[in-house]
Amino acid sequence: MKLTTRRRAYQQEAFVAVVLARFAVRFISPARIFSWANRPPRRINRFTGDEASWVIWAVDRVAARSWMNALCLPRAIAAHAMLRRRGIPSRLCLGVAREGHALVAHAWVETAAHKVASDPEIGRFTRLARFGSAS
Repeated sequence: MKLTTRRRAYQQEAFVAVVLARFAVRFISPARIFSWANRPPRRINRFTGDEASWVIWAVDRVAARSWMNALCLPRAIAAHAMLRRRGIPSRLCLGVAREGHALVAHAWVETAAHKVASDPEIGRFTRLARFGSAS
């Protein structure tokens, strides 16, 4: 597959995943979303190469558009769904950090190998919950 074709395919899938994740966050109860995220993938693909990087690149690229206005939770849900679809075990994580006198929440995705989210400040967040398994 040519590089431009691959990029376009990943971006199209990421667009659909982010839009559906935004609707899910808005209209579906958190208990149902997180119970779905906690289910193991139907199959495990041990030979994934750099697909996790492609997924995160596509989700970040689509969600960064100003008209999309996708925050961290829909991004993480979309990335988790795309990784599960490819058989890559991943974990949807929720955490908090202190900023002055306030608490700031954040969501990200991890795989067995590394943290997949592109946010460099994940290290300052304390993980409160994780859904799924990245083993």
